[in-house]
Amino acid sequence: MILARHLIAAAAALLPLAAAAQTPPPHPGHTAEPQNPLPPTPAPADAKLYFIAPVDGARIRGPFVVQFGLRGMGVTQAGVTTPNTGHHHLLVNVKTPLDPNEPIPADKNHIHFGGGQTETRLDLPPGRHTLQLVLGDALHRPFQPIVASERIEIVVLRPVTKKKRRRL
Repeated sequence: MILARHLIAAAAALLPLAAAAQTPPPHPGHTAEPQNPLPPTPAPADAKLYFIAPVDGARIRGPFVVQFGLRGMGVTQAGVTTPNTGHHHLLVNVKTPLDPNEPIPADKNHIHFGGGQTETRLDLPPGRHTLQLVLGDALHRPFQPIVASERIEIVVLRPVTKKKRRRL
């Protein structure tokens, strides 16, 4: 019984040492943090991404069409590495800035258009919403410098309900 307690205590004391032995220390040329293996994709300094529709401050009923505009670069499909081309991402109600070194998230607030689309139909609930476009490279990462539109605010109005007529 006493021997078992001593063995358990000794094993517990050695656990941190065993864990540390499995993680090699950083050395020149390497860090403990993983790094993105590919350099950022460059964008022309004069590239401009913008909304054709809707315009900032628009009061619209849904669903509505969102049209993307781009100058100084071309639009292509995700995965294509042709210089100065990318694909659109629509950020809906996103307040936190994107990490320029990470792929743009794919969720209900970060909508990817990897097929090279330049417009979409959007159905948002009534209320205030923000929209922003970001151009992504072949790997869904923002270009450097980032190619993004201004963030616009729209108001989606409640649907019009038709009043029923009373028959006499």
